[in-house]
Amino acid sequence: MNQRYVVNVEAAVVRDGEFLIARRADSEDHATGTLSFVGGTVEGIEEAEDALERTARREVREEVGVEVGELRYVESGAFLADGDPCVNVVFLGRHESGTARPREPEEVAEVFWLTADEVVDHPDAPPWTEASVERAEQHRADLGW
Repeated sequence: MNQRYVVNVEAAVVRDGEFLIARRADSEDHATGTLSFVGGTVEGIEEAEDALERTARREVREEVGVEVGELRYVESGAFLADGDPCVNVVFLGRHESGTARPREPEEVAEVFWLTADEVVDHPDAPPWTEASVERAEQHRADLGW
């Protein structure tokens, strides 16, 4: 069977030991109201050696108005989102500039700067976000960011 996947990219943007976390808007199809990293699907890129990194930067800029500097790979995984197979890639990124605020309210209801522990302890953090933030925190600590 030849199955095609939607490719989603998330950015675990870090500033002063805290992560940029979004609350997914009620109008989102998947995981409404939960906490997540900012991200979205790869689209509009026909040729590029850094398609995933471009997507991460574009999504963070469009959704919350923040520019991301250096990016490092954290993890990838696959899951079904409303019956569609999806590959999700998470990068750790350094906050470069900009004040985080929801710019696309149909996708992002709120934004927060939270430590990894605060995310893990938050009642609206689903297990997959908890796991991703713990991995991103380990990478952040290893890099000394």
